[in-house]
Amino acid sequence: MQLDGSPVGADDLAALALYNYGHFTSMLVEDMKVRGLSLHMRRLMDDSHALYGTKVDEHRVRDLVRKALVGGPESAAVRVTVFAPDLDMGRPDRAIQPRVLVTTRPAGADNPTPMRVKSVRFHRDLPEVKHVGLFGQISHRRTAQQQGFDDAVFVDAEDAFTEGATWNIGFLRGREVVWPDANCLVGVTMRLLQSSLNQYDMAMKTEQLRLSDLDGVDSAFATNAAIGVRPIGLIDDHKLPVDNHLLDLVREAYLSTPAEPL
Repeated sequence: MQLDGSPVGADDLAALALYNYGHFTSMLVEDMKVRGLSLHMRRLMDDSHALYGTKVDEHRVRDLVRKALVGGPESAAVRVTVFAPDLDMGRPDRAIQPRVLVTTRPAGADNPTPMRVKSVRFHRDLPEVKHVGLFGQISHRRTAQQQGFDDAVFVDAEDAFTEGATWNIGFLRGREVVWPDANCLVGVTMRLLQSSLNQYDMAMKTEQLRLSDLDGVDSAFATNAAIGVRPIGLIDDHKLPVDNHLLDLVREAYLSTPAEPL
């Protein structure tokens, strides 16, 4: 764990722990390359402007990530968090210069097992920003797991799908990929698929899909940088096929995206 490239102490993290104000991106680094790296950098710049009125330096962030990975595993999960240690909770409007915290850990093993998810009515604060306020998502994930599910998927007041706890959800209907027409965080993996699926003769659209519409879809899947593309086999008590060969094409489309060097 490094803050602006230097070892970090407890005092440096006090504002992040106490105020929970900041933003981040998580990426999978393999052999010093990242799928969608430019999209991760764009997210950091845009979210920093939204929360602090300034933009982080993309080249500096890349340097900090490379430094944090020295001597580490070839495949690593990296989280870049942008926050302000000197934030004044009483006057967050004052100009402050955010800093960059980089944490690394070995990448988790690939888990192709279909997910079992529980639907929950929930709406994140400022959903278009990948901010550090994760209490709601983690709480609902915990409750879902206590009930025998793997995770939670969120729906709005009309039971229309929005997003997963820390992932996006997509549906297959024939050779068409349907993304929820919802106010949510559009993940990097989702964006990469939106760019690559047309090469596999698959159409895409956004549509408001409700829990009551599940009989009209063929399959469902989750996407994020850590899991790539993972099938969803159960939503509440509704079983979904996971042997759809088109799911394999969706995974292939993601894996075909060239990784960018750090």
